[in-house]
Amino acid sequence: MIRWHALVVSSLIAGCASPRGGAEVRPGIEVVLSDSAHLIAGKRLGLLTNNTGVDHLGRRDADLLRSVRGGRLTVLFSPEHGFRGTEDREGLPDGRDSATGLPIYSLYGGSRSAARAALDSIDVLLIDLQDIGARFYTYPATAASLMRDASRAGKRVIILDRPNPVGGAAVQGNVRAQLAEPDSNLVGFLPVAMRHGMTLGELARMANDLMGLKLDLIVVPALGWRRSQFYNETGLPWIKPSPNMPSLESAVLYPGLCLFEGTNLSVGRGTPIAFQVLGAPWLDPAQLLGRLRSSAVPGVEVVDTTFTPLAPTDGKYPGVALHGIRMRVTDRERFDPVRFAVVVLAALRATHPDKFEFRAGHFDRLATGPDLRLAIEAERSPQEIWTAWDQELARFRERRAKYLIY
Repeated sequence: MIRWHALVVSSLIAGCASPRGGAEVRPGIEVVLSDSAHLIAGKRLGLLTNNTGVDHLGRRDADLLRSVRGGRLTVLFSPEHGFRGTEDREGLPDGRDSATGLPIYSLYGGSRSAARAALDSIDVLLIDLQDIGARFYTYPATAASLMRDASRAGKRVIILDRPNPVGGAAVQGNVRAQLAEPDSNLVGFLPVAMRHGMTLGELARMANDLMGLKLDLIVVPALGWRRSQFYNETGLPWIKPSPNMPSLESAVLYPGLCLFEGTNLSVGRGTPIAFQVLGAPWLDPAQLLGRLRSSAVPGVEVVDTTFTPLAPTDGKYPGVALHGIRMRVTDRERFDPVRFAVVVLAALRATHPDKFEFRAGHFDRLATGPDLRLAIEAERSPQEIWTAWDQELARFRERRAKYLIY
């Protein structure tokens, strides 16, 4: 069930000053320590987090929670990219935090049986991860998987919520048809849109309901955040949620640009501007830009560029100078990154029919099925593709309403 505490605190948020007026958003870790410490006082605590689990001054949750009166942090869990958020490889092992000496159970390659056993040593599981606002990110699935283990162990779960970096108003892209297993489908297990406009706490409420967990779940909201706000309006420092998410600009483009991971184009991994560029040795930027100008998407400027991936973790074109395009978002309110991605996919298919390739398995996994790829290959217009999503997007907006906090 959803505990009343989350609902009461969220009702207070609506009356808080917006950071646009000079106030700062406070993440859930600060709210629980200042307003709701009774939830964790005297409890043995477990914490699923990474480098993003900090207060507005950059102090780690793992250190802050050690000061809770009567509380005792006993175990740590980590998602993809590890506890420090710096790894970008498969199979991360379990470890130990050098600062606290606490064990870290990796949920991305460590011993899952050991992680489940560790839940027996706690009373409350805290989860604090900065999601990115796109269906492709693995953190919600990792959180939901551990939530299921906690439910089976009879443990309370508290989500220490954070803002959606790309705002909580816009809902864009196609919608996953149904719920999948979070353990086997880290990329997009919930039936949500590509850009879902939800926070991790809201996604946790949806997962608790749709997975039938019947979990003792509390969501401690990010105080002062409004759905219309992007991350730079929160007063919080940008901390890379993963190694290839260097900035808010990358995050705004990511719900569309991530699709190109399932093609033979580089998205700039191995550069400081990942997900702000697209390129390949065979790409003709002038020809592509000419095609894009005829079907412009509002809110973004596209220019030609060159870039060289250095040790890219996707293995695409290491050390090769690539011809490409760079995107700069000029109006975040009007920009739809998924529509933009569809326009570019169609343009690439038209301008480079013998060079552009889908990596079908990966692309279809990101798009939750072959429909988008097949539509591009059949040369359906971007407008026709977008229109086909309208009804499912409308239904998703209705379904998600019951889980929203802000």
